[in-house]
Amino acid sequence: MSSVTSTDGTTIAFERSGAGPALILVDGAMCYRGSGPMRGFAETLRNSFTVYAYDRRGRGESGDTPPFAVEREVDDLRALVAEAGGSAYAFGISSGAALLLKAVDAGLTKLALYEPPFVSETDGGQWSRDYTAKLDETLSAGRNGDAIALFMTSIGMPPQAVAGMRTQPFWPVFEAVAPTLAYDNAVMGDSAVPRDAAATITVPTLVAAGAASPDNLRTAAKATAAAVPGAVYRELPDQTHDVSPEALAPVLTEFFQAR
Repeated sequence: MSSVTSTDGTTIAFERSGAGPALILVDGAMCYRGSGPMRGFAETLRNSFTVYAYDRRGRGESGDTPPFAVEREVDDLRALVAEAGGSAYAFGISSGAALLLKAVDAGLTKLALYEPPFVSETDGGQWSRDYTAKLDETLSAGRNGDAIALFMTSIGMPPQAVAGMRTQPFWPVFEAVAPTLAYDNAVMGDSAVPRDAAATITVPTLVAAGAASPDNLRTAAKATAAAVPGAVYRELPDQTHDVSPEALAPVLTEFFQAR
């Protein structure tokens, strides 16, 4: 493990592997190097890139410095880009993809986004306001387990399945990162595609989704691609939100290596 120091003094832990152009991997909600997909992606991409897999602030071996602001997460990316030599590609999944839409000035030269989980704009943001209020209430009361359950049911997991998970030995690992759900929620904003931010992106951008993912995630990915000037949309056969590194890595490699 190595680390960089972000603008506010927070230590951000990362692993570097491989050789080639720098590529930073950005996790989604609840995930970090020790609990999530990015080590698998690092392994499949390291033959073509110098891969930086890191723990977003408040997770894994990275530190945290209150109060949180989305710009602090952008600063963390900026520190990693500086460590990588001043420019880098980036791949983000889920809310990590949403974060990259707000990091256009961090020195990133190509972006690959997998299923940023935006929701329909037709409700005027009411879903997001309701979720934010419930999340803030549970976290403020120290009910980390309830916050995790709220998040899981909000993304479509049956309550019975969540109840079963709460009895498992890994549940305390989830509870430890529960406060960072508020960080991802801040990154998502009102949960609509951030069209103003997306319109300012001038670097080549790929937006991908799984053909077997729910309609709302594929719709969100298509809307994101439409909002980013010149973005390319790709759909991966048989893949879901839990995308296989072996299925997505060749698509990423082709995109990042294209001239």
